[in-house]
Amino acid sequence: MSASAAHRRPHSFQVRKRAWQKRLNRKLGLDRAPVIRKVVYSVVGLTVLLIGVAMLVLPGPAVIVIPLGLAILASEFAWARRITRRGSVFVGRLRRRVSRQRRGKK
Repeated sequence: MSASAAHRRPHSFQVRKRAWQKRLNRKLGLDRAPVIRKVVYSVVGLTVLLIGVAMLVLPGPAVIVIPLGLAILASEFAWARRITRRGSVFVGRLRRRVSRQRRGKK
């Protein structure tokens, strides 16, 4: 193993996600038609999001499906990126609070 390979950091999730998205766009031909790409991602993301909202009252994993729909929409819309960022900050704070409470009880 070379020295440069030993010091190479693994790709972050964002880099891998963007590479996967570019491959998918290229395979489906969506990289040449940005308007069609935006429509496709919007329809798929909105459908997944609405299914998640329906799962709030119907049986199903709404807590998983709603963020998935927002993540799909976040690939094309800034407002969805802001919502997912706020959600990840909220979850991080909640995890820290729960871990502090657990350490305090022991």
